[in-house]
Amino acid sequence: MTFSLGPALLFCPADRPERYAKAADRADAVILDLEDAVAPAGKAAARRHLVDNPLDPANTIVRINALGSADSDLDLAALARTPYRTVMVAKTESAAALAALDGYDVVALCETAAGILAAPSIAATPNVVALMWGAEDLVASLGGSSSRHEDGSYRAVAMHARSAVLLAAGASGKTAIDSVYINIADLAGLAAEVRDAVACGFGATACIHPSQASTIRSEYAPTGQQIAEARELLAAAQASGAGVFAFGGRMIDGPILRHAEQTLRRADG
Repeated sequence: MTFSLGPALLFCPADRPERYAKAADRADAVILDLEDAVAPAGKAAARRHLVDNPLDPANTIVRINALGSADSDLDLAALARTPYRTVMVAKTESAAALAALDGYDVVALCETAAGILAAPSIAATPNVVALMWGAEDLVASLGGSSSRHEDGSYRAVAMHARSAVLLAAGASGKTAIDSVYINIADLAGLAAEVRDAVACGFGATACIHPSQASTIRSEYAPTGQQIAEARELLAAAQASGAGVFAFGGRMIDGPILRHAEQTLRRADG
């Protein structure tokens, strides 16, 4: 199983069905959220709306509450009445708990200290197709108050968690999804963070507002210059026939060629 829903994933509160279609139109995939985006008093209505207002299941993820909670049991009962088969599990902390989701493609959201430390075993679970990390819940689970410095950059513990989830996903051949950027108006800051995510190897980025989706899509798509340079480099490698060669003032070997190949894969969508 692989994750192939595209790079821009937009959260949409499940208790706001009037927003479903707009979210689906703006993003590559919609995450219908039964967890943090819905107040406790609205969860029953959110589940009804989930059932009564269907979207294309090929481009829809449903985020459920943490497994083992009363809310997650009710979420799963509602989910069973829909065609959706990709589920995001909030506060995933163990691989064993995911056995309850046999038959679903699982996006495991590692957003607590326990979840980050268990990320390698979670990623190795057969029905897990992607791992995402969550900065604010993680810091809250540690007793902290903020995941970022005043300049918007992540604190060290958040960066460690981000890297840990990316490495765990990569080790099991799964997609890593980067966390949301909560400063909605700061599209330049979002773009810079997405560029870093792409360079590091994340396959998608989640967002919380429709205005952020186009920026994410744009940054995941290689520029024309990047595509041309990648093609030129690969052509030079083929012409050289050597394992290591000089090109454009740089030493080129296998890893550099794989970077170029990845650029062309992203260009092909």
